[in-house]
Amino acid sequence: MNKFWYNINKFLRFIISVIAGFFLTTFYTIFELLKQKNKRLTTSIIIITFIGFITIILRQILGVR
Repeated sequence: MNKFWYNINKFLRFIISVIAGFFLTTFYTIFELLKQKNKRLTTSIIIITFIGFITIILRQILGVR
């Protein structure tokens, strides 16, 4: 039974590290784009538009006003 819990613990640590790595890799590229002055406005508009569309879609799916 100890081996079972040990394996569960290892799997959870693996999943957490994969999720953290995904977000760090994704946000690193976004932050690098935001450092460049000529791309800052375009990147900000794209991010805000994306978040807006996701919000609208989720509200429609969940039926929330």
